[in-house]
Amino acid sequence: MEESIAELRETFKSGGTRGVEWRKTQLKAILQLLHDHEQTIYKVLNEDLGKPPAEVYTYDIGVVEKSVKYALSSVDKWMLPQKAHLPLVLFPARAEVQPEPFGVVLIFSTWNFPIALSLDPVIGAISAGNTVVLKPSDLAPACAKFLSLTIPQYLDNKAIKVIDGGADVCERLLNLKWDKIFFTGSPRVGRIVLTAAARHLTPVALELGGKCPVILDRLPSPSDMKVAAKRIVGGKWGACSGQACIAVDYVLVEEKFASTLIDLLKKTIGKFYGENPKNLKNISRIVNKYHFERVLNLLKDPNVAASVVHGGLADEERLFIEPTILLDPPLDSEVMTEEIFGPILPIITLKKIEDSIEFINSRPNPLAIYVCTKDEAFKKKILSETSSGSVTFNDILIHFICDSLPFGGVGQSGFGSYHGKYSFDTFSHEKAVLQRSFFPELEPRYPPWNGFKLLFMKSFLRFDYFGLLLLMLGLKRHPQDDHKAD
Repeated sequence: MEESIAELRETFKSGGTRGVEWRKTQLKAILQLLHDHEQTIYKVLNEDLGKPPAEVYTYDIGVVEKSVKYALSSVDKWMLPQKAHLPLVLFPARAEVQPEPFGVVLIFSTWNFPIALSLDPVIGAISAGNTVVLKPSDLAPACAKFLSLTIPQYLDNKAIKVIDGGADVCERLLNLKWDKIFFTGSPRVGRIVLTAAARHLTPVALELGGKCPVILDRLPSPSDMKVAAKRIVGGKWGACSGQACIAVDYVLVEEKFASTLIDLLKKTIGKFYGENPKNLKNISRIVNKYHFERVLNLLKDPNVAASVVHGGLADEERLFIEPTILLDPPLDSEVMTEEIFGPILPIITLKKIEDSIEFINSRPNPLAIYVCTKDEAFKKKILSETSSGSVTFNDILIHFICDSLPFGGVGQSGFGSYHGKYSFDTFSHEKAVLQRSFFPELEPRYPPWNGFKLLFMKSFLRFDYFGLLLLMLGLKRHPQDDHKAD
């Protein structure tokens, strides 16, 4: 492992990754990898998570293709220094902000979208000119094996490496010095990563999670209510059966609309996934036995079990849990205090939908807030009075595919962002560059100090150009010796 990292450092020092042609060659190679192995990707994701092909393409192949193409069309512009404005008092001078790669970066991927959440950060790291170690999750072993075997066939193996393995490998990697660490996963492991990075003062981006709520406002139109229900079902069970950091975690709705919502959700679940709970289609399974038992244990609390209004069937052999809806489970139960990360959807009723703001603010910052409303005043209130990684109005999950928007959390849902240019920025250091000539020289900036120099520096740093002119012309009075240095 240490030899591999040393090779990456030598590659970076050589400057080979800094040129735009190298970056574009690697990006094109990722695109070719996806095209050549699309069928294999379907197979490994079905093996690890039981994902149907359309879900695989939507969340693991299509989003990466989109990101690669966007980076290819934009990386020349991203690499250009950005002109910075300078105060007139520094004339003649010029300044710019120059992006430069950090160096050798470590990317920890996760198991729920093991292709997209591996390759998408790699796209950003390559676009910025870094060398990369990718550590895929061992909880998706077929996908990890695919990445470790395939990436070396397409990408520059002296600059981009895949290191597979379990917790022991992660620990060894974290003991090494990196120039940037990018981690996607749980807050618990995120704290371990952050602690390890602190030993070397390594900058870190943490893409974590949280309990992402849907606020369902009064929608007087029945058609709007049906669309909202479809989007909630798709945003809960359509993306890895709720095993997603931006999946819907719970719904807030006024009491009088709860029964209508539940009926619509039940009908939509039947339409999307089938009526037979023992043979549902188009839906992923739970990743492994540990997480199967973790999710199932959320329902074993008697008070939670009593709140089940739909679903609850579990098949341990198939690692499958039926889409399950809860109505007003206890707010102090684990299903409402911990991120569910599975196919359970609590519905919490409120007297007034405006109370949703206080409800959300009483809990850690979510990665995303979804709001179904036509009330513009309520939208403004949500934006001004809540804090979250993102807010999406009248849709769910869709912000994930927008390269023009940063994707990331705040507070316990993480920090740092990526997608599009935000990925490039996350893996770049913004270097300030200022250039001046040797003439003119401003003597009042140097000792020995006196009253004139003090007045000069006051006008200089306040950008008081008229005051400077008066001072230089002798038209502005100043104490001659009141402020001499001791």
